[in-house]
Amino acid sequence: MNAQAPTGMIVDLASEDPSTHHLTEGRSRRGFLKSVAAFAAAAVGWISTSDAGAIGTPQTIHLTDSVQGNLMPLEIICLEEHTVDAEIAKATRSAALKEAPYAGDVNSIYHDDSVAQPTDRPRFVESKTAFRLAGRSIADRLPAMDQAGIDMQIVSYSNATQDAPPTQATSLAQAANDRLADAVRKHPSRLGGFCTLPWQDTHAAVREIERCVQQLDLRATLLIGRPGKSVFLEEKQFEPILAKLAELDTPLYIHPGAPLLQVQQPYYGGLNKEVTARLSLFGWGWHHEAGIQVVRLILSGALDRHPKLKIISGHWGEMVPFFLQRLDDMIPQGATGLRRTITQTYRDQVWVTPSGMLNMPHFNFIRETLGYERIMFSVDYPYLTMTGARSWLEHLPVADKERVAIASGNARKLFRL
Repeated sequence: MNAQAPTGMIVDLASEDPSTHHLTEGRSRRGFLKSVAAFAAAAVGWISTSDAGAIGTPQTIHLTDSVQGNLMPLEIICLEEHTVDAEIAKATRSAALKEAPYAGDVNSIYHDDSVAQPTDRPRFVESKTAFRLAGRSIADRLPAMDQAGIDMQIVSYSNATQDAPPTQATSLAQAANDRLADAVRKHPSRLGGFCTLPWQDTHAAVREIERCVQQLDLRATLLIGRPGKSVFLEEKQFEPILAKLAELDTPLYIHPGAPLLQVQQPYYGGLNKEVTARLSLFGWGWHHEAGIQVVRLILSGALDRHPKLKIISGHWGEMVPFFLQRLDDMIPQGATGLRRTITQTYRDQVWVTPSGMLNMPHFNFIRETLGYERIMFSVDYPYLTMTGARSWLEHLPVADKERVAIASGNARKLFRL
């Protein structure tokens, strides 16, 4: 596909040389690190500009159309692909710095761009690149998608809207959702969108879900981190939001966020500042944060109360699938009082994506544990490159039926595309 964005909006990201990236002139290092820390606590991910460039033109395989007998290219839809809203970032900066003051230590010692990176899978690059690219127009990614052979992205905001002042959160969410919906309308075959919600105002969040689904055609929502500073999704205050999501068949993507400082400091601190920052965030800590939210939704009975609620979990399920049997054995139904086992609840209501972690042992385990019907594809762009994404899917040792379902079919069904 070679869809074109409006004239003047496109910059070929794949042609950029990361060594030429610089901060805005006059910006101090301290100011930059504060900006990165603010972005990191809300998004806590970094962007690479080399994107698909390292893999060149994809060697597209073709599948046989069982009805017409024609050859068709494999369609790929990616689900955990992000953008940043500048206004929400500004409004949440203070809270973000307080929540993850260590985020600015990423790349303070180790510089990813200075060493050879893998060429067969998505890769992580310098944090400075993230700050510059995060605010770009959503349409700017289309050439990189073309070069990587990615047909469609379901785009979400890497902003924790719930960290904004309560008086601003609703209007900020509405404006951001309007901007995302506008990009989707301009490129309906290439882009979809997850809405962002003002979780601190339950009634406003419910109204925004209705507006986004019914008027803006944003058919899912994504939550960065916890819905409140020290609360999780199963809290009573969020019950109306979960109920509305279930009622409108609107999937909820539970994305990682920074761990609480009282957890981060004793568990991940005490190492050199670079290691502490990475371990606290995308190396380990924030994956556990996202996984425990899903486990708590199950154990609290929230998914029993809302059996039509659909949850999406990235990074192969944020560790949870690998412990489902252990959870069942150690916390049986006699203890939980749930209608289903933990494993059965997970299989019924949770879908997983790789988030750029393209490795076969993880894939094989998830496929065996959950089934291919519960796997959808994601790269975590632009915090990871799209390097090797198409090739990985094309070479999965599975039947074409499964390949098509994982690459796009399951997403089309879940999002009613």
